[in-house]
Amino acid sequence: MKTVLITGCSSGYGLETARYFHERGWRVIATMRTPREDLFPRSERMRVLALDVTSSASIANAIDASGPLDALVNNAGIGVVGAFEATPMSHVRKVFETNTFGVMAMTQAVIPQFRARKSGVVVNVTSSVTLTPMPLTSAYTASKMAIEGFTGSLALELQAFNVRAKLVEPGYGPSTNFAQNTDIPVADLIPAAYAAFAEPIFAGFANPPAVTTPSDVADAVWRAANDVSSQLRFPAGADALALV
Repeated sequence: MKTVLITGCSSGYGLETARYFHERGWRVIATMRTPREDLFPRSERMRVLALDVTSSASIANAIDASGPLDALVNNAGIGVVGAFEATPMSHVRKVFETNTFGVMAMTQAVIPQFRARKSGVVVNVTSSVTLTPMPLTSAYTASKMAIEGFTGSLALELQAFNVRAKLVEPGYGPSTNFAQNTDIPVADLIPAAYAAFAEPIFAGFANPPAVTTPSDVADAVWRAANDVSSQLRFPAGADALALV
């Protein structure tokens, strides 16, 4: 039986991915800042652990409690939408702490056991903002683009040890909590000078021609985790596939 640790499982893509792997016979370590066992079926193959990816102590505790892993899915992330001019640098740093440095820290924590066993896979969930420039997402895009470059290079480093690194690139998921998963309301990051520019963009968000569902992402993560080819990127969702 294989074991996967997934970060950010309290809602959205992470929650659906944890359920998806469990339904397919894997042992799942579902992690989140505040554990909620009621989100998952009662099962010996499902374990819920507390994890803050910005805390080295929390990462170490979660890894120790999980036991041997076959896969790590770095899904936890926070969003920021708005004009970069109005985005406090303190918030930009917070976004990077979770979306970029948290992913790197989790990955670094599992590499030793994967390398020693000469097996394992790291799946990093980024975003379709990495596929084409999009307005009002500058800081968020930067945090995710860093992981794109990181994962590509990492895949080359680890292949000598039969360890794989993959990217899953979801599109826009209006059914998730992305817009609410931030300390700063979107309205606060749209100064008056940007209002006319932002209005049609937000109108487009309200009526997208294609979207990504949590099941799209769960399926892409599953395929990435089980893929043994040299494929690095796995777009997820109709809109992401259209961009590709």
